[in-house]
Amino acid sequence: MSVPHEIDVTTAAAMRQQGARLLDVREASELAVCQLPGCLHVPMGEIPARLTEFPADTPLLVLCHHGGRSARVTQFLRANGFDQAINVAGGIDAWARQIDPGLARY
Repeated sequence: MSVPHEIDVTTAAAMRQQGARLLDVREASELAVCQLPGCLHVPMGEIPARLTEFPADTPLLVLCHHGGRSARVTQFLRANGFDQAINVAGGIDAWARQIDPGLARY
């Protein structure tokens, strides 16, 4: 089965309920505004040095503010053997609009 490179937030929320891990690559200042509980938080710049922290056998949903940084991180992870890394299109902003309207937006 082929794993998509990108999914919408509705699909990501459903996959998370089924055991997929969420990797938030935003900076600490962004996390201070809003964040999802239970996420693995690793800023984009730290990804190469922290590859051993990521599960290789579980879908890894990569999230940022709008989806640009997470798309680059997803591409990097896939090039480094994480075949189940998936970009979450629209990022935390789309999540706040479509999944959890109680989240602060910025």
